[in-house]
Amino acid sequence: MEKIIKQIANELGIKDSQVSDTIKLIDDGNTIPFIARYRKEVTGNLSDETLRNLDERLKYLRNLEERKEEVKRLIDEQGKLTEELSKAIDDASILSELEDIYRPYKQKKRTRATIAKEKGLEPLANIIYLQSDKRDILGIAREYINEEKEISTVEDAISGAKDIIAENISDNADYRKKIKSMCIKEAVIETKIGKEENKVYDMYSDYTENIRTMPSHRILAINRGEKEDAIKVKMEKPSEKIIEYISKDIIKDRNNQYSTILEDTIVDAYTRLIEPSVERELRADMFERAEDKAIKVFGKNAKQLLLQAPIKGMTIIGFDPAYRTGCKIAVIDSTGKLLDTATVYPTEPQNDVDGAKKILKAFIKKYNVNMFAIGNGTASRESEQFVADLIKEVAQDVYYAIVSEAGASVYSASKLATEEYPDINVSLRGAISIARRLQDPLAELVKIDPKAIGVGQYQHDVNQKKLSESLNGVVEDVVNSVGVDVNTATPSLLSYVAGINKTIAKNIVTYRDENGEIKSRKDLLKVSKLGKVAFEQCAGFLRVFNGNNPLEITGVHPESYEKAEKLLTNIGYSVDDLLDKEKLLQIKKDLSKVDIQKMSKELELGELTLKDIIDELSKPGRDPREDLPKPILRSDVLKFDDLREDMILTGTVRNVTDFGAFVDIGIKHDGLVHISQLSDRYVKNPSEIVSVGDIVKVKVIGIDTEKQKVKLSMKEVG
Repeated sequence: MEKIIKQIANELGIKDSQVSDTIKLIDDGNTIPFIARYRKEVTGNLSDETLRNLDERLKYLRNLEERKEEVKRLIDEQGKLTEELSKAIDDASILSELEDIYRPYKQKKRTRATIAKEKGLEPLANIIYLQSDKRDILGIAREYINEEKEISTVEDAISGAKDIIAENISDNADYRKKIKSMCIKEAVIETKIGKEENKVYDMYSDYTENIRTMPSHRILAINRGEKEDAIKVKMEKPSEKIIEYISKDIIKDRNNQYSTILEDTIVDAYTRLIEPSVERELRADMFERAEDKAIKVFGKNAKQLLLQAPIKGMTIIGFDPAYRTGCKIAVIDSTGKLLDTATVYPTEPQNDVDGAKKILKAFIKKYNVNMFAIGNGTASRESEQFVADLIKEVAQDVYYAIVSEAGASVYSASKLATEEYPDINVSLRGAISIARRLQDPLAELVKIDPKAIGVGQYQHDVNQKKLSESLNGVVEDVVNSVGVDVNTATPSLLSYVAGINKTIAKNIVTYRDENGEIKSRKDLLKVSKLGKVAFEQCAGFLRVFNGNNPLEITGVHPESYEKAEKLLTNIGYSVDDLLDKEKLLQIKKDLSKVDIQKMSKELELGELTLKDIIDELSKPGRDPREDLPKPILRSDVLKFDDLREDMILTGTVRNVTDFGAFVDIGIKHDGLVHISQLSDRYVKNPSEIVSVGDIVKVKVIGIDTEKQKVKLSMKEVG
């Protein structure tokens, strides 16, 4: 365990004690959000991201150690485990290295080498390999001729011996390690256009790049193109150098009788056995590296999307655009409650603009609508033009925003949507989801499989289990950092709270329905299956508004109530004063003057925990997302034909990839800010500069009318 602790500490750049203390918390059943928020003194204030990386590496390294013990046992059962071999196994730092060590001892299918061994040719193979017998090799080989064993000639005997040597060379872990290292430095990927022509892969028609420098998005693109038969992929390796390296190690004298046999054997071992498997492993390693990067990019984007600021206090019309089947309309009030629905046909082929305007104007007047949330799918821009024209004709101020509808159709047809809206048509549920996404992105998006929210790159090409685990962790971190209103949250939202699974989430809602509003966090202990352990994990993340204790609208954990009350008493206030707006301003000022070190000793409370309590008491009930940029609210439409080079526009970052950021500037397709156009300084990773949901100023630097594509720049636009 000590070795694992040191390795993780070294990889993450943190102290051994931070790792060991965190491992103890994880092993005791604590969740990552709880550890990140309420055990800062123990972990030394590690972030949720670092804690998740630590947890992931811990699982991998523990699995590696288990496999090492298993490999030792399997080799020992063969009576072949030496001290040297045991040390090599202990020193293996990755699974592939360990499997290379185990390769010679694995039970193999019948190979050319195993058949040769069955024929009794292993002693001859050893003579050739050791190169010390001075007798004529042809004479030695003649002794192995055996018609019964199908060894009819000297050549048959030598050929079988060569097969045994070739497999031994291939199974040599040191050779494989060195060969992989040589390939990583020098191997290149070459691509050509394949059987199925696809313009998407035009850049790969005659493409070459070193595998060491190839970015993850290109690795994934090449893999996809190869699967689709759109491109042919070849890996060029430093084969001559590799063969020379093995030859130098094996052949003792180039002029002796064994050298030609061994040279042929080494070439055979490399071309037939080593090269294909090393290439498979290198391609797998490249894919895994690219996959991990893609999953991280997706996770980062998803986090920013989920953290987008909610639009509060507004009545919203959700507008799900379409052509033939009509645009679906749903009106929701400021709490998300469904008020009305309709289907209108302002787009082709019906083009019933007047009829659609009549219905929507009536909705605006009747429900005092402030906003339209327009889905960004099929017919979105035609619908946007229709809405822009409509709101010019109404007396009150109404705006619209374009909302990503990724995953809305998945949600609409889901079991969850059926439970929420049993009497509402499937197609209308999409419009409700679009409206609610603008109103409270987090509460709505947690209902959808994170993979379906459309903010990644090549997410369908990566390991779906790994992607799901990573994204679920991201959603969990976001939900817990924002906090959840225990009396209004859906089971979907509650199930992401630390310590609460889907069953407990449903039980909380059932308890609410049967007993009315929850008035205290302690009431949660009456919920079926929610015991003391789950309560400890979840309590601080659940908010109880209009309850018995004002501390319960904050993130202060019940274990710290006494300390929080004492802190307020020390500066001259009571807990109830947190609900007094005038006093709250003064409380905030007085808390900012607290001597952290002195108060920490007085309250016998860690400084980090004290700082968190002060932050929570300074803004009780405040949603942290309110400080983030609000969505761009529009009242008129921008057409592609309106664009001119050097035009400065404001847009919303919709997606961030390895090669740049896609920005919604109000036209049909998002414009691309290439990584080279994100800043005047060198940018290694676009996420250093922008995040999903950011409102940015961009300059138009390229317009492709035929492809309807726009190149944008963020350089020198303020």
